[in-house]
Amino acid sequence: MTPQQALSWVSGWNQHLAAASAGADGTERRLGGGWSVTEYVCHVGDNLRQWSERLQAALLSQQNEVVGYDPDALAVARGYAALPFSVAAWSSALAAAVWVEVVGQALSDKVALQHATRGRQTAEDVARNNCHDAYHHLWDIEQILAQTNSQASRVY
Repeated sequence: MTPQQALSWVSGWNQHLAAASAGADGTERRLGGGWSVTEYVCHVGDNLRQWSERLQAALLSQQNEVVGYDPDALAVARGYAALPFSVAAWSSALAAAVWVEVVGQALSDKVALQHATRGRQTAEDVARNNCHDAYHHLWDIEQILAQTNSQASRVY
């Protein structure tokens, strides 16, 4: 995937999510546990937001050093499980729009970050990695909903 393809896909995040989650209330989760649909949507939004901020720090302040974060700790701190699905979708759509703008500028300016554990991360790397994360979690949401719908349609 090219960085431009990543920008294009993430720019459609709201539409991708709406198509994948039609009829969902966001509380659905895998039978074995794990994050709910809403929690995955919150995570995608926060991940896009985090990387937008990191790239913007390089663009505006020449601060290229970044550290990792614990997504599970962030989920607890931000209270993902208590947020309504509609709010998570709204927030992630805003994060996606900002991400597209910032990543586009970072690509143009050939920004490179220095991640504490991942090493050098160019804007191209960030574009592809973040898009992959969002795409993969959309797949997670689709799988959760397919499993939930399958369970609901069974006659006992």
